[in-house]
Amino acid sequence: MNTRFILVTGGAGYIGSHVCHALAQRGYVPVTLDNLSRGHAAAVKFGPLVTGDIADQALLAQLYAQYKPLAALHFAALIEVAESVRQPELYRHNNVDKAQVLFTGLQALGVTKIVFSSTAAVYGMPHQTGAIAEDWPLNPINPYGESKLAAERILQNMDGVDSVCLRYFNAAGALPAAGLGEAHWPESHLIPNALLAVLGLKPEPLTLYGQDYPTPDGTALRDYIHVADLAEAHARAVDYLLHGGSSTVVNLGTGAGCSVRQVIDMIAQVTGKSVPVVAGPRRAGDPPMLVADNRKAKSLLGWQPQQGLEAIIRTAHDWHTTPAYRALIAGLQERQNSPIKDK
Repeated sequence: MNTRFILVTGGAGYIGSHVCHALAQRGYVPVTLDNLSRGHAAAVKFGPLVTGDIADQALLAQLYAQYKPLAALHFAALIEVAESVRQPELYRHNNVDKAQVLFTGLQALGVTKIVFSSTAAVYGMPHQTGAIAEDWPLNPINPYGESKLAAERILQNMDGVDSVCLRYFNAAGALPAAGLGEAHWPESHLIPNALLAVLGLKPEPLTLYGQDYPTPDGTALRDYIHVADLAEAHARAVDYLLHGGSSTVVNLGTGAGCSVRQVIDMIAQVTGKSVPVVAGPRRAGDPPMLVADNRKAKSLLGWQPQQGLEAIIRTAHDWHTTPAYRALIAGLQERQNSPIKDK
């Protein structure tokens, strides 16, 4: 049987590495292309790592000649909203310009099945209420969301390329048994930030941004999806394209919202420790509710999320207490000269 290689740009990152695991579980061999500027070589466990830039056409041709990938998944993007506001041109260059070079390069080589890592940020501040469907208006409110929408449109306008743009809601959790999990520094996501505060790995308490939203407990509602469930959807999207599926966009979420307060309470329940919290004002651009309508993912990909908030937090907690996590963070801090509080 021929080896079924799949190109995964950004496969050394959080979501990309979990997707490589899911691909390997389905019999594919992921080939990671990553410049390791924000990813971790140690997270590449299920296939070869090619270190380099996604816009390096010569490298891409060399990679294709060696592996002949059947499809590509593109994760190599910058993802921090606040950073995108400070450095919009950086986000335009990396997330749009380089993506276009990658997509056209892949097409020229004959790789015409592409799964794109997008985001619910393309919807911006929804004016409708309820679960967000794929046909809702697209109105990103920050350069990060704008860059992802621009990359989606590049793909959708390419003749001869079939693509699935997967719009994530809030990915969280880990696969600690596989040595995989989230490792960013500084950390900006709610669940790992709260866990870092509980574990004493950062001195500051968690800031609770806004307690006066029109929600049951006054805190914002978000759709938290386990990263392993997210990864499974990507593997199914690859199968969909390789079996003749046409271009489409798909939301990925559980279809249920959890408030920030519910997340904090669940962390206390799982860890047996209260989360140190300070109240803060609402952040500009934070909508009261962001929850996915995931019916299309279920019908098109045959996909169903399997893990809820407790499993997300338990696996994230287990990951954050491993030596592997500490080693990855130490490496990031050494590069950034931002020492962590040890405890």
